Amino acid sequence: MADKKSIEELIKLISSGRIGELNEEQKKQMEDHKFWKTQPVTKYDEKIIQEGPIENKTVDDIPNDPLPLIDGFEWCEVDLDDEEQLEELYQLLYENYVEDQSASLRFKYSHEFFKWALKPPGYRKDWHLGVRVKGGKLVAFIAGTPCDLKLTKTGKTLKSVEINFLNIHKKLRSKRLAPVLIKEITRRVNKQDIWQALYTGGQVLPSPISTCRYTHRPINWLKLLETGFSHLPPGKTKSEMVATYTLPKEPLLGLRPMEDKDFDEVFDLFTSFQEKYEIIQIFTKEELKHWLNTKSNVIKPYVIEKDGKITDFVSYYLLPFTVLDNDQHNELGVAYLYYYATNAEENYEQRLKSLIKDTLITSKEFGVDVFNCLTSQDNPLFIEECKFGDGDGFLNYYLFNYKTFPIHGGINAKTREVENKDGGIGTVLL
Repeated sequence: MADKKSIEELIKLISSGRIGELNEEQKKQMEDHKFWKTQPVTKYDEKIIQEGPIENKTVDDIPNDPLPLIDGFEWCEVDLDDEEQLEELYQLLYENYVEDQSASLRFKYSHEFFKWALKPPGYRKDWHLGVRVKGGKLVAFIAGTPCDLKLTKTGKTLKSVEINFLNIHKKLRSKRLAPVLIKEITRRVNKQDIWQALYTGGQVLPSPISTCRYTHRPINWLKLLETGFSHLPPGKTKSEMVATYTLPKEPLLGLRPMEDKDFDEVFDLFTSFQEKYEIIQIFTKEELKHWLNTKSNVIKPYVIEKDGKITDFVSYYLLPFTVLDNDQHNELGVAYLYYYATNAEENYEQRLKSLIKDTLITSKEFGVDVFNCLTSQDNPLFIEECKFGDGDGFLNYYLFNYKTFPIHGGINAKTREVENKDGGIGTVLL
């Protein structure tokens, strides 16, 4: 059996780290960070006077040739349409990406997940960047996907990329490949006249524009206990805990799977709804249709229709974990809240709570054992009533080559506790 640990610790692992108020030693480490000191990012504790780019360059300023690699390694592009290369990427992340300290839990990415996450409209193969042992094994990877961001307070739009899936083989992490990967993906993006990037991480780097907290909602509490990722609280029985998290059998508001015919209405509803947040991604119809693929096994979009009109929309994606060395279970079903929207104006908070409760009910159909969400969007409004528990994991949001005023992440800046009010982060990264 895996060592027992709370669900909070599980979510901490997912977010790759724990942060709190930085002490003086941590601040010094931040200031001394050799790589990030050379990059166009906001310095830690820098007072933002004016928003805007940190440096301005042109495509002609950017070298045409890739950065040199250490002897014995070579750059490659990972072709996601090639099943062998897709399997290589799967194995690299499965064996070397986030896992728990006892190596009993691993992300179980599917081939379909990679294609959904890394092949949106406008994607570029040369942004699926890998490093190989010369002529051999894939040992490192980083990806960029195109996105247009909007800072709604100023109305500023940024042609950007989202950077994700930075991963290096465990045996090569002393080779300082990460800075080279970041510099090379930056070079490739810059050659397309794109100068900003959005990225996230559990680690504190210079310098977050916002920090959100992970929260989790047990769906199958007994299985979480049996896999060692939950515990029985003092004074409680198993049956009491199961009863606490039991959900109705059917959605109460009439939530149904989204169909292709719903898309135009969903697009209009979602686009209007998103304007309430401080940083959002601007989607074209083609892009949103990709991210809300109604035939996908990864993303699950739902709608509520009343009198022939779509009034609500919600979605989540599935990313299970493999559970190792457990006699009873080999997989943990995990769902992550994605985007949602509603046209409710009166009693908005209650409507949102009811919408999420229905969403939790639908997740049981896909074997979900724990349902996760961040304190982004308006999530803090429903977290307590829908029985999401505060996690120990935090996710920092960063903008590369752009200064912006801090954005509320749904938590108190000092205590890191969830605040029962809406957040300013309206974009969801995978």
